[in-house]
Amino acid sequence: MKNGVDPTGRNVEKPRIVEDAMDRTKPWQLSEIVDPVQCRLVTMPDSTDSSSKVVRLLYTNSGAGLLALGSNGVQKLWKWARNEQNPTGKATASVVPQHWQPNSGLLMTNDISGVNLDEAVPCIALSKNDSYVMSACGGKVSLFNMMTFKVMTTFMSPPPASTYLAFHPQDNNIIAIGMEDSTIHIYNVRVDEVKSKLKGHQKRITGLAFSTSLNILVSSGADAQLCVWSIDTWEKRKSIPIQLPAGKAPVGDTRVQFHSDQLRLLVAHETQLAIYDASKMERIRQWVPQDVLPAPISYAAYSCNSQLIYATFRDGNTGVFDADSLRLRCRIAPSTYFSPAALSGSQGVYPAVVAAHPIEPNQFALGLTDGSVKVIEPSEPEGKWGSSPPVDNGILNGRAASSSTTSNHTPDQAQR
Repeated sequence: MKNGVDPTGRNVEKPRIVEDAMDRTKPWQLSEIVDPVQCRLVTMPDSTDSSSKVVRLLYTNSGAGLLALGSNGVQKLWKWARNEQNPTGKATASVVPQHWQPNSGLLMTNDISGVNLDEAVPCIALSKNDSYVMSACGGKVSLFNMMTFKVMTTFMSPPPASTYLAFHPQDNNIIAIGMEDSTIHIYNVRVDEVKSKLKGHQKRITGLAFSTSLNILVSSGADAQLCVWSIDTWEKRKSIPIQLPAGKAPVGDTRVQFHSDQLRLLVAHETQLAIYDASKMERIRQWVPQDVLPAPISYAAYSCNSQLIYATFRDGNTGVFDADSLRLRCRIAPSTYFSPAALSGSQGVYPAVVAAHPIEPNQFALGLTDGSVKVIEPSEPEGKWGSSPPVDNGILNGRAASSSTTSNHTPDQAQR
């Protein structure tokens, strides 16, 4: 993909010509949002709970709901109703959704008996049809019915505790479960049996991502290693360390997510965002915290069309990046979603997790360390987060474009 131009012409829009003409006359500027009036933002009702920070966040696959897992093991679900204000019935920052609970008043609560919540690593995954959600919070894994909130079954009693969950993309009965003891269990729910145990990491599993086109499972761990497994045989094909800055110990959660092309892989670690060509497991690009975003990264996710990457930072900022070039398009400051009181408090508050809407590429949700959940969109309904930084003879806004440390591979290799 040359200079972020999509060869399929998917994102060619008429106004671009005007935009380009304007770009030539004035230097490109980073879009910065510092106030809630500069975007559309809604806070989920009943979400703020200082005793439980949001640790995992998912949109439902239909795009009409948002599911948060708190550090206390309780899940909350918000749903947007279809009405005159919101004819599509999808999640939107223009309408406050309903904190949804079944008539029974049942809560979706994980089994946390005997669990030290400070050390537990919560994990969650949702079935494709939104009927079931499974999660764990240091204890056994529970499979919940999304309509009744009832626990259908539990499995994988610790030790070891489960630290990451992923449904097999072609079979909802098969689940990959990353463990605290660094193994990955391939578990069949229907027959309640572990089919394979994958060993290749040194520390707990922090990420799992399937690619159906490459027929692989990529795992990442707190050991800053990536492993590639064959989906057919579950044999290990490859293991590589992520490239860390000099002097940085290989610690911290490493997360992985496939681009919608199922070939490129986003690897996020507190020290970097990186894009890999998963067929060879070669790094194509890397960005390290710098300039207006110097803090460690807390989480990152592709937008639904994989043209943007949303990344959250420990100093409270959120960055919106161009997914191909890893260039920053827009910075959203903590003053946009935190009150002045929260920002001046002794507890440093920041977004711990970000989720991208499954249909609307410019919408994302943040789970904040004060327990609240917010959905954020650009101020205009068709709006975007800033514009792509221009690439002029390798000079970006007066600075060498290499500041987004591109590795020695040409970006065209990603096209294959």
